[in-house]
Amino acid sequence: MLQKTIILGLVTLALGACSAAPSFKPDQGRLLATGAVSQVEGSAGSGLTNWAVISGYGSNTSWGGNTHYTQVELPDFQLRSYGASVGIKNRVELSYARQDFDLGDTGPKLGLRDGYTFSQDIVGAKVRLIGDAVYDQDTALPQISIGAQYKKNQNSDLVQALGAESDEGVDLYVSGTKLLLDKNLILTGTARATKANQLGLLGFGGDQSDNYQIEFEGSAAYMFNKHLAVGVDYRTKPDNLGFAEENDGAAAYVAWFPTKNISLTAAYVDLGDIALQENQRGAYGSIQIGF
Repeated sequence: MLQKTIILGLVTLALGACSAAPSFKPDQGRLLATGAVSQVEGSAGSGLTNWAVISGYGSNTSWGGNTHYTQVELPDFQLRSYGASVGIKNRVELSYARQDFDLGDTGPKLGLRDGYTFSQDIVGAKVRLIGDAVYDQDTALPQISIGAQYKKNQNSDLVQALGAESDEGVDLYVSGTKLLLDKNLILTGTARATKANQLGLLGFGGDQSDNYQIEFEGSAAYMFNKHLAVGVDYRTKPDNLGFAEENDGAAAYVAWFPTKNISLTAAYVDLGDIALQENQRGAYGSIQIGF
């Protein structure tokens, strides 16, 4: 109940930040690439990390949004993420994502059927507090946002049998993003309070810890031009389950923005060991369609 109260409270704060209704027509008034791409949990960011920017290209008098589909191919698993987000007045972001983690033929090794899939739904809200990544070039102040992601795992009995304390949880975070136009750099740091095991796909909390832990997400991207960016992500994660050590995640990516209506992202990801399966490194691909 407390978890749901937190996310509902943040949604209320988000809607309250929009003191006047946006225009009905998205104006795509922001610069190309400043809406970022949809990260694996559905919010605006890069592949593994959340950014402080707001989804879509709507200006501070309008709105915009995106839909996305992401697939990660690992040696023993496949992760699919799909969903949508909306940004209101470049101030508020609301998002939804569905994640499906397919065990493929690794399922029998874990005592499960071939092709068994862990799934979870993620509802997110983000509010820009201060700063503007584009217009605050004369100050060191980054754009700073706070947010929450409510996650509900759809495999309750199994994740608790594996040692998770709960099948639902709320991640709370604060992100800072700084765009250095003169250097073509985008730098982001995020502090996330979480109990999630493997982003929540293996539940929340465990026999080793059921307390919130502060984890770090960092991203650095270089813009070759307004259409093409290359970057790296790093994300730390808690290690709550005794049966399987959880490692940090990293990625190197290329993002292409041919227009404001579409972006494509390709990456090499290293997620370490997952559920006793070692060296889970592979390819990440994502498409985002927006307005």
